[in-house]
Parts: sequence; structure tokens; C-alpha cells
Amino acid sequence: MKKTVKDIDVKGKRVICRCDFNVPMKDGVITDTNRITAALPTIKYLLENGASVILMSHLGRPKGKPNPDYTLKPVADKLSELLHLNVIFADADAVVDDAVRAEAKYLEPGQVMLLQNLRYRAEEEANDPGFAKDLASLADIYVNDAFGTAHRAHASTAGVADYLPAVSGFLIEKELQFLGEAVNDPKRPFVAVLGGSKVSDKIGVIENLIEKADTIIIGGGMAFTFVKADGYGVGTSLCEEDKLDLARDLKKKAADKGVKLMLPVDAIVADKFAADAASKVVDIKEIPEGWMGLDIGPKTAKIYAEEVKKAGTVVWNGPMGVFEFEAFAGGTKAVAEAMAASDATTVVGGGDSASAINQFGLEDKITHISTGGGASLEFLEGKVLPGVAVLQDR
Repeated sequence: MKKTVKDIDVKGKRVICRCDFNVPMKDGVITDTNRITAALPTIKYLLENGASVILMSHLGRPKGKPNPDYTLKPVADKLSELLHLNVIFADADAVVDDAVRAEAKYLEPGQVMLLQNLRYRAEEEANDPGFAKDLASLADIYVNDAFGTAHRAHASTAGVADYLPAVSGFLIEKELQFLGEAVNDPKRPFVAVLGGSKVSDKIGVIENLIEKADTIIIGGGMAFTFVKADGYGVGTSLCEEDKLDLARDLKKKAADKGVKLMLPVDAIVADKFAADAASKVVDIKEIPEGWMGLDIGPKTAKIYAEEVKKAGTVVWNGPMGVFEFEAFAGGTKAVAEAMAASDATTVVGGGDSASAINQFGLEDKITHISTGGGASLEFLEGKVLPGVAVLQDR
């Protein structure tokens, strides 16, 4: 277990906190505040316990140089509104300069300052020790609460911990608790639902979960590589020809371990990749030439939903089809609704799966929705996350 803000004394201390304020924006206006509100419990705890707080985050990809399109000023304004206090915005293109150092030095307990976009500096993603030291010089304690970037060894996620005592915020604590328990100490049966476009994106996840899960359900574009590996035509469906042997190997590994690996029995195919494409339901072994699978079929959706309903723990990463198109959202919706109706511990691994849950309005019925797509994927692979590894152990 990693130490959290509750394990240290923050009173009278300056605390620099890495958050994930990489929010969607349109014309300078934040269109989704979820990542900001997710950070509030940690920020409020620090303020209530007598700390002065310096927040830092990246936003978008300004490519290592200042770009007003990626300023964090709108985030500072939104934080001021949500916290009911004036969040000082340190608008320095260098992120840390003499003026910012002076501002940080004289911060009073209960005050909050937000630094400019970390990625205005190329040194951030390079995990440059000099930049990490500059960030650390502003504070007495480092808190990482940005799970979405915990799989990256950047100056603000890993480097800072070389110079300051480092602990987690409540968001990372929650992520590690739910993802960790789901994978390493699950209530059984443990069902993993894996979708998305490519087998190659999920090799590590499948291999790790074969060691832990009772059932692995495969959907999305990656399913057609398995179908082709079984010797059936897949039309113009997404298929990784160079991964057919791998798909066979994964099936054999699952069988050897006694893990049920479930593949679609039918699919909804389309004559083109478009929302208004002509579509029909076909047996998975009979996908016609010139047609592409864009969703699992209704029989598969029913079988998968029944399997999910029997589970004690469900971890889901990757949609079952092109859920952005209404005609091909049925499979993803069936899995999402089965999870929502289940008594199991249900964990959704960020990214497209989280978007789907939100699209169907089921977010309140899921045990935990991860805030980090890439980070949750690497966690499910069993990888060590650099932004977590640097935090102090309890």
C-alpha cells in the first residue's frame, strides 16, 4: 500500500499536487469538468488541514513550447468557482520562474495556485531532472493525484519524487484500491470483458488476465482476428493478419489454464464504415465478402450479458462495437446494462468504455470507473506504473 495525504502532516506546509486537468475544451470553454471535480476531494482535504496548495497539470499537446490554445487559465477559473476561493494562476511560459517562486514562497495556508501547462516545457515529458527540481523547489511535499498520467515517467509524475516526500491523493488511492482488488483479490467468478480494435493493444492484458480470470469475453474489432485464426472468413472486418498465430496461442493458454475464453457467435455487419451503412446480422462463421463486422450480434450480446450477470467481479476494457454509431451500439450497451444490473463489483477501465457508460447514462450504477485509459490498461497488464512506484510505501 502507498502512503496517502492522510499519512503525513500537511499543516503549514506547501504541497505541490499533480492533477489531471487534461479536460476537453471548445473555443476556450471546458466542455466536461469530470477530471477537475475528481481532484477536488484531495485539494479540499489539503486546504482543510492547513496546507497551501500548488496545483500542476498538462493540457493537450503543445509540443514542448508555449501555446495560448493550451493555457490552463480556464481551469484556474473553473477551480475558483468550484472551490469558492480565488485560485491564483501563475501564468508563466517557463512554468517555473522567479516570479512563480516568489508567489509560491508567500502562499498562505488555505491558498491555491495553479501553474501553467507543464507541457509548455519539453523537459516535462523528457523527465528532465532540472525541471523536476524546479517544480520541487516550490514546495515541501509532493502529492500525485493524476492516475491518468501515472503510467508516464515525466518530470511532474516521477521526477519530482526524487526531491520531495511523495504520497498519493485520494483519486490514485481509489484507483489502486478498486483496480488492485478487482485483479488481485477478486470476488469470483471473475469475468474480464475485453474489446476495442486490435488484439495487439491487449496482448499483455489478455496474458495477465489468463492467470487471474475465470472467464475472458472478447468483442470489438479484435474479435475478428480470433475468428480468422479459427479458419473463417471475416470479409473486410478489422483483422491483424500478423497476429493469427498469437490469437491461437492465447486460446490455447486460456484452455490450458481452464479459463473460459468467449468469442462472438454472430455479428452485425455493414457494407461500409458509416453511421448510415446498410447492415444485417450474420453467423460469425458466415461473414460475406465485402462486408465488415461493426458490432457483436444479438445472440452474442445475450450470451455475454448472461455471463456478466453471473459474475462476482467484472473488469471491462474496450467496447464491443462501434458504439459511436447508433446502429452498432447494441452490443456495447448490452454489456454495460448487464454490468449496471449486476450485484458484482464492476470496474470500467477508462477510455472508450468509460465514454460508453456515460453515453448510456449508467455511470451511477458502476462500482468504479477509472479516470486513466492508458494507465488502467497498463495496470491490467500487470505493469508497474512509474507515477505510483515513486510514492512512499506505508
